[in-house]
Amino acid sequence: MSDATHEVHLHDPQMLYRHWEESQWSPWDIDLSNDREQWAAMEDRSLVVFVLGSLMVAEERITTKFSGLVGADGSEEEITFLATQQVDEARHMQFYARFQDEVVSEPALIAAHVQRARQQVSPAFQTIFDDKLVAAHERLCANPGDRAAKVAFVTIYHLILEATLGLTTFEFSTRFMAREGLLAGFVEGYTKIHHDEHRHIGYGIWFLRQAVAESPEMGDVVRQTLRELLPAVAESLTPPAGADASVLGASTDDLRAFALDGLTRRLKIVGVPLDTL
Repeated sequence: MSDATHEVHLHDPQMLYRHWEESQWSPWDIDLSNDREQWAAMEDRSLVVFVLGSLMVAEERITTKFSGLVGADGSEEEITFLATQQVDEARHMQFYARFQDEVVSEPALIAAHVQRARQQVSPAFQTIFDDKLVAAHERLCANPGDRAAKVAFVTIYHLILEATLGLTTFEFSTRFMAREGLLAGFVEGYTKIHHDEHRHIGYGIWFLRQAVAESPEMGDVVRQTLRELLPAVAESLTPPAGADASVLGASTDDLRAFALDGLTRRLKIVGVPLDTL
C-alpha cells in the first residue's frame, strides 16, 4: 500500500453514527405533486421506468438481505452504525414505494411494486442481486464469526452494489432528469438517499481496509469476489433493448468508465489495486 493510500482519512463507525444522527429525513416530506403531472404527460417513459424499476428491486434486496451483517462479529460501535444503515435502507425502500404509489402506479403493497418492477431488470441484475448477494448473506448468517464471509459480503454490498452500481446510476439518471427538468421530487428524494449511501460506502471502505491490513489474505477474498461479479456488473450497466439510452447524454461505455474509475480509486484505498485482480 502506498504512502498516499495510508494518508487517506476514513471515518470510523462511531463518527459515521454521529453523522447519521445529524442527517435524518422523511420520505413523506418530499413534494411529489409536480412529478405526478409530469409523469402523466411523458411520452417516452422507457428509460425512466427501467431506472425506477431497477432501484425498486435493488432496494428491496439490500433492505431484506442485510441483517446478517448487523449480527456478524464486530465492535459495539460497528454494530450500532450498521443498525442505522438498516434503518436507512428501509427508509429508501419506503420512498421508492411511495413514488410508485403516488406517481407511477396505484397504491399497493411493496411486494406488488417489486414484482412489477422485476419485469424490467436484466439477467445480469438478477445474478448480482438474487444469486450472489443472497448467497453471501446466507453464508454470513450461517456463521457470523467467519471473517472471510463478512469480507465477501461487504465487497458485494458496499463496494459493488452501493458504490459501483449505485453511484453510477445516481450520477447519470439525476444528471439527465435535472437537465430535462423532470421529476424534481424524485430527484430530491434520490439525492437524500445518495447522501445516506455515501455514509454506508464510507463504512464499507473503512472495514475492508482494516480487514486487509490486519489479514493480508483477506485481499484474496476481495479479489475472488470481484472476479466472480465484474462480468455481471459490466453487463448490468447496459440500458435495456428498446430504451433510448442517448437521452442520458452518455453511452454504455461512459457508464462503465465512470463505474470503473470509482472502483479503481476505492480498491487502492482498500489496499487491493485493480491491477492485482
